[in-house]
Amino acid sequence: MDPILVENRDGWSRVTLNRPDRLNAFNSDMHRALAGALEAIERDESCRAVLLTGAGRGFSAGQDLAALGRDEEVRDTIERFYNPLIRRIRALPKPVVCAVNGVAAGAGANIALSCDIVLAARSARFIQAFAKIALVPDSGGTWFLPRLVGEARARTLALTGEAVPADQAAAWGMIWRAVEDAELMPEAERLTAHLATQPTAALALIKRALDASATNTLDQQLDLERDLQRQAGGLPDFAEGVQAFLEKRPARFSGRSS
Repeated sequence: MDPILVENRDGWSRVTLNRPDRLNAFNSDMHRALAGALEAIERDESCRAVLLTGAGRGFSAGQDLAALGRDEEVRDTIERFYNPLIRRIRALPKPVVCAVNGVAAGAGANIALSCDIVLAARSARFIQAFAKIALVPDSGGTWFLPRLVGEARARTLALTGEAVPADQAAAWGMIWRAVEDAELMPEAERLTAHLATQPTAALALIKRALDASATNTLDQQLDLERDLQRQAGGLPDFAEGVQAFLEKRPARFSGRSS
């Protein structure tokens, strides 16, 4: 069974974590397959948005502990697989939607939070499970959580491993929206298909600006906005957007960077 499934749709791709018998827990084979899929998607100019989800009854339980040793292997797994994965998702020059269809625990929770827009089924739960096995949140968890939910909540979630239901995650701003279970995939697919019609190169610049804002001063961010806006103003989609506005019609964005 392939650990990752990729379905190419009209302008976008659905990527499914596919180890449902292990709650889509990560082993080295799944890491390699996901890295390969995302690398191919990044090169594919016809793909303008990505939907990431999990097969079966959960999104991902994080690391498959049965496939993991101790000490050196723990550090090696983070350096070889998890850190490159988070960096790749954040830097992907097209929007990434995550549909969390059940439990998202440990690294699985933080992989979901690394995506640009996160939708979750109402039955979904987000769990920082690391302390329960005497580990530290990884895959960006200690970076994402304080920025999404605030210092007090982030500390409590990391130290206790308490589960956060989807509705609570949405109320706290951890995710974009919680939806009824039956509506999760239709809603996620509609959103991804919409993003695939938008000005992809400009969306990539927006991602860059938002990520940089976490560490920039206001002056630095103003300068970055100026520089990125100059790039956006030179894109074909800017001319199309202005023309469509003047002609009072929907814009037909190409998504191209040149």
